[in-house]
Amino acid sequence: MTLAILAIVGVTGAALGIGTYGVRVARTTSDLFVASRAVTPWWNAAAISGEYLSAASFLGVAGLMLKFGASALWLPVGFTAGYLTLLLFVAAPLRRFGSYTIPDFAEARLPARHMRLLAAAIVLLISGCYLVPQLKGAGVTLRAVTGAPYWVGVAVVAGIVAVNVVLGGMRGVTYVQAFQYWVKVFAIALPAILLLIHLGGLPASAALFGSELPRTGPAGMTVELDRARTLTFPDNGETRTVPAGDLYIPPDTAIPVADGIEAQTGEEWSRPVSDSGRSSPLLIYSLLLATFLGTMGLPHILVRFYTNPDGSAARRTTVRVLGLLGAFYLFPAVYGLLGRAFTPELYVTGDTDSVVLLVPAAAWPGAMGDILAAIVAAGAFAAFMSTASGLLVSIAGTVSHDVWPGKRRRGRMRFRIAAATGMVIPGLLALATREVDISVLVGWAFALAASTFCPLLLLGVWWPRLTAGAAAAGMLAGALVATGMIATGLIGDVGEDTALGAILTQPAAVSVPIAFGTMIALSLRERPHNVAALMAALHAPEAVASR
Repeated sequence: MTLAILAIVGVTGAALGIGTYGVRVARTTSDLFVASRAVTPWWNAAAISGEYLSAASFLGVAGLMLKFGASALWLPVGFTAGYLTLLLFVAAPLRRFGSYTIPDFAEARLPARHMRLLAAAIVLLISGCYLVPQLKGAGVTLRAVTGAPYWVGVAVVAGIVAVNVVLGGMRGVTYVQAFQYWVKVFAIALPAILLLIHLGGLPASAALFGSELPRTGPAGMTVELDRARTLTFPDNGETRTVPAGDLYIPPDTAIPVADGIEAQTGEEWSRPVSDSGRSSPLLIYSLLLATFLGTMGLPHILVRFYTNPDGSAARRTTVRVLGLLGAFYLFPAVYGLLGRAFTPELYVTGDTDSVVLLVPAAAWPGAMGDILAAIVAAGAFAAFMSTASGLLVSIAGTVSHDVWPGKRRRGRMRFRIAAATGMVIPGLLALATREVDISVLVGWAFALAASTFCPLLLLGVWWPRLTAGAAAAGMLAGALVATGMIATGLIGDVGEDTALGAILTQPAAVSVPIAFGTMIALSLRERPHNVAALMAALHAPEAVASR
C-alpha cells in the first residue's frame, strides 16, 4: 500500500510540476485554447494518445473482459480503428478550416446562430458523460490501493485536474498528457511482461479456455463484502442476498457471481462472438459503429487537431496516434486472462474494474508483486488525470468561448472560471454512478458522439448541400434516440441477453443511421448558397488558400 501511494504521489507531483511549467508558457488566449497552433506531430500524437487512453482503456477493457469474456476485446479494436476515419476524412480539413472549438466550426460551416449553441450543448453533454467514468476510476483505484473511501479518489483527481487546466490551459495540458502517455504504456506493459515471464506464460487453467467454471482451491476462499450483494451460486443455481462481511466459500466450489454477471465456462468466456448477450453480433456491430464513428465526434480529441500548425501536420499526427494506441492495447487482455485465474473473488464482489490493480500482487505474492501493483496504480492515476484534463479543457473552452462570450481580452479569465467550476457536476454524477461499469459509461459517450458530431463533420466536410436546419435536426434526433434508448435500458432493467437489451445497451446501430438519414433527407429539400468558399477553405492546400 505504501509503495502504491508513493507511486501515485510521484506521478501526480510530476503532472503538477509539468503543469506549473505550462503557466510560464500560457501567456495568451490562443495558448489556452489551441496552444497557439504550434504543437509538433510527435508531441501532439503523444498528447492525444495520453488523453484518449482513459479509465475505460486502462481499467475498463480488462474489467469487462473479466466480467463478460473475450467479446470485450472488440472495444480496443473500435477505439483504435476510429482514428482511421479521422485520418481519412476529417483531420486535415478540420485543421485547415481553423477554429478554436467544434461549435466554431459548426457556425462557420453552417452559418446560423443556433448551430453554435446546439453544438456547444452537445459538447458539454458528451464531455460530461466521458468525464464521469474518469472520476469513477479514480475513486475505484484509490480505494483498491489505500482503502480510502470512494469519494476521496473522485475529489482528489477532480481537484488536481482543475488546478492544472486553470493554470496552463491547452499549452500546459499538452505537455502533461504527452508525459502521461508514456507513464501509462510503461505502467501497463512492464508488469504484464514480467508476470508472464514469472508464470512461464498463461496459467494452465481449464476455466480460461476449457469446460470448467472458476472454482475455489483446496483451502476454499474467504471474500470480504463491503455491502450486501445478491449472489448466484452456479453449483445449485440458488440466488440469494448475502449481507456485508466475510463470506466463506468451501473448497472446490464454483465461484458465486454478483448480480449482473453470468457464470461462464472457459469455452463460453473465451468466445468473441456468440448467439446472444454482450457477444451477440447485433451488439458487437453496434459497439463497433459507436467506437469507430464516435472517435470522430469526441470534442476533446477533435480540438487537438486545431493545435497542429497545418493540415499536413494533422495527418502525420493521426498516423502516429494509430501506432501509439496499438502499442498500448496489446496488454489489457493479459490482465483479463490473469484475473480470471488469480482474482476470481472479483466475480463475487462485482468490482471487476479493479482487476488490473489487483492481479500483480495476486499472481506474484511478495515484494515484487507489490512493486508491480504500485506501478500499475500510478499508471491508472495518469490515465484518469490525462483524459479528465482534456475533457475539462474542452468544457472550459466551450463555456468561455461559445456559451459565455465576451471581450477577447477577458477570454483567459472566462476560461479559468469555467475550468474551475466545470468539475462540479461530473464529480457529483461520479458519486451517484459507482455501480456502473467504467467502459459502459464511456460507451454511452461514444454513442452520443457517433450520433451527433460524426454526421455533422462527415457531411459538413464532404457534402456541400448540407444545411444548417438539417444538421441541427439530425444532431437532435441522434442525441435524443441514443439517450432515450440508454435511459430505457437503465430504467426498464432490460437484460443484455436479448436483442432488445443489446441494442438498448449500445444504441448506435439505430441512432447513427437516424442522424445521417435526417440530415440528408432534410438537406435535399433546399439548396444552400455561397458554399464554394467554405468548401475551398476545407479542402484547398494551405499554400493555395494563403495566396
